[in-house]
Amino acid sequence: MTSSRVRLRPEIETLQPYRQGKPAAVDAFKLSSNENPFEPLPSVLESLTLEGINRYPDATAGALRSILAARHNVESGQVQVGAGSVSVLAQLITAAAAPGDEVVYSWRSFEAYPGLVTTAGATSIQVPNTPDHGHDLPAMLAAITDRTRLVIVCSPNNPTSTVVSGAQFAEFMAAVPSTVLVVLDEAYAEFVVDPDAVSGDGLLAEYPNLVLLRTFSKAFGLAGLRIGYALGPEYVMDAARAVAIPLSVTGLAQQAAIVSLQHEDELFERVARLNEVRQRVADGLTAQGWRFPQPHGNFVWLPTGENTAAAAEVFASHSIVARALIDGLRVSVGEAEAVDKLLRASAEVVHMQRTSPTAGGLG
Repeated sequence: MTSSRVRLRPEIETLQPYRQGKPAAVDAFKLSSNENPFEPLPSVLESLTLEGINRYPDATAGALRSILAARHNVESGQVQVGAGSVSVLAQLITAAAAPGDEVVYSWRSFEAYPGLVTTAGATSIQVPNTPDHGHDLPAMLAAITDRTRLVIVCSPNNPTSTVVSGAQFAEFMAAVPSTVLVVLDEAYAEFVVDPDAVSGDGLLAEYPNLVLLRTFSKAFGLAGLRIGYALGPEYVMDAARAVAIPLSVTGLAQQAAIVSLQHEDELFERVARLNEVRQRVADGLTAQGWRFPQPHGNFVWLPTGENTAAAAEVFASHSIVARALIDGLRVSVGEAEAVDKLLRASAEVVHMQRTSPTAGGLG
């Protein structure tokens, strides 16, 4: 009997889908998806209307692109808007890398990277993080070959919350071949307060092979509307536009982004409050004896090693939903009211870790 299954790409059949952070019960805090706990600004909500949703949105996102271009001192043609920054990254990978080509990135980093590369038919070259959970830029540079088409640098890095310094990035870019596209993924840039951390603003004129990724999902609190953007050379943005799914950015998302940009001061006040919560969490974890990278995003990384699944259960028992990966927990910075529960859970994990021979996150 012949098989009735249709033929699919074997590498896609074995590819694991992206796993979203677990939902939270009514009485629990969802700290698994790096979401902004604040609702959108009242001015944003007031601006949104369902009128006109029978019509297609502006496929070019022209009004938003003009505002972003002025904000970042580039031409509007150097801006590409997509359904989240990950959508634009997918476009860039598809435009740059084909079967036989390679994409280099740090690992561990954003979980979507492997799937995006595989979907494009290219090969992932994963460079292990340093012992302090950051990017090993010299090793990433050494991994670049004639087959490399794109390199992703994620700062702050998801899920470890580490940053690349401006000096490190400058040294890296000076050595990367000019024919290799470098994508600096800055989804959490607004949460960075370290003056030595790399900032993409102002670097595009210096590096013609650089693209910056930004999003409205995190600091701007528009995760549910799915909108992000890239900045880079116009011909590269044109290539991204050529492979983009048409009309994928809704009019509601574009309007919300525009109004949010008009009220940035209010939004950054919220970011400052979240950073205060982040510091409370970091101080509490340090006092408990945790060894973890200093957080620069709106999340902390707890290297719980082989005890990760058990640690996630402990957090869940304290009404804290964390993101359990293979070798650690990523815990988002959320409501201030969640801090006490979070630290009670982490204290219980401390005891578990110290009695385990596989403890990795404690001194």
